[in-house]
Amino acid sequence: MFLTPFLLAVAAFVLWAEATPASITPALGKRSISQDLLDDFVRYTKYSSGAYQVLCPSPLGNTLVVQFSDLVTNTQGFIARDDSRKEIVVSYRGSLQAQDFLTDVDIILVPFSSQGVSSVQTNGVTAHQGFLTAFNSVASVIISTVTEQLKQFPSYSLVSTGHSLGASLASLGGVSLAANFPGHPLKVFTFGQPRTGNPAYATMAENLIGVNNIFRAVHTFDGVPTIIPEAIGYRHHATEFWNFVDPPLTSTVKQCSGEEDPTCSDSIPSTGINVAHVTYFGQAIALDPTVCI
Repeated sequence: MFLTPFLLAVAAFVLWAEATPASITPALGKRSISQDLLDDFVRYTKYSSGAYQVLCPSPLGNTLVVQFSDLVTNTQGFIARDDSRKEIVVSYRGSLQAQDFLTDVDIILVPFSSQGVSSVQTNGVTAHQGFLTAFNSVASVIISTVTEQLKQFPSYSLVSTGHSLGASLASLGGVSLAANFPGHPLKVFTFGQPRTGNPAYATMAENLIGVNNIFRAVHTFDGVPTIIPEAIGYRHHATEFWNFVDPPLTSTVKQCSGEEDPTCSDSIPSTGINVAHVTYFGQAIALDPTVCI
């Protein structure tokens, strides 16, 4: 969602001083996560944060394959290759400028259509018009670049990741990668993702990507994941991982059930863009250029 660099800086400063609301209570004994998964959340948060940088020449010290940008939609991000982990990572930038705000507020649900996703798979599927238009503006460069990378490194797995607006693009991107590279190992990590489509979109994403390959993280009382209401036809896809209280530990991140688990972040009324939205897994989003070297 829409954030100026100034607001990002202010929110990051305020976060350390603001106590977690009393309404959020630990989900004791309920599906805590492994250390390996926590480490993954930290890693892909850094990739998502790096996408906000004007230049990211070496994401997390890895090879930058391409940095993509569409001037009309202002959709930006990069594709990186981690040769030690044998991964190709597509990271999408979240909202930072005025054009991104126009993308965010274009909330009409429109029929889903994207390169390489068949009409059979998209029957009854609708998605946020702004998010879908933004993704489709860069879809061809992403698909062609990943195709070339997999020709050279066929054993590498794929990761789609992003924060806020970038998280919804990563969700759409995950669907695209799954459809264009069927059967190829793929994971999707999103942070502060707004609802992105209708219930049929949620089902399509789960079927194509696999519920066990989707990691939709929500930080405490972040209001962005629930800012677009279900009442107008939207629904989250699984699987949510709710970091219900700080600091982020294996015991303070709960693996939720289904698409809209009433015991997870959906239990907290949305307060929109707030300080919880701009820090994930210890990373001040957009404010750490060291993730790009």
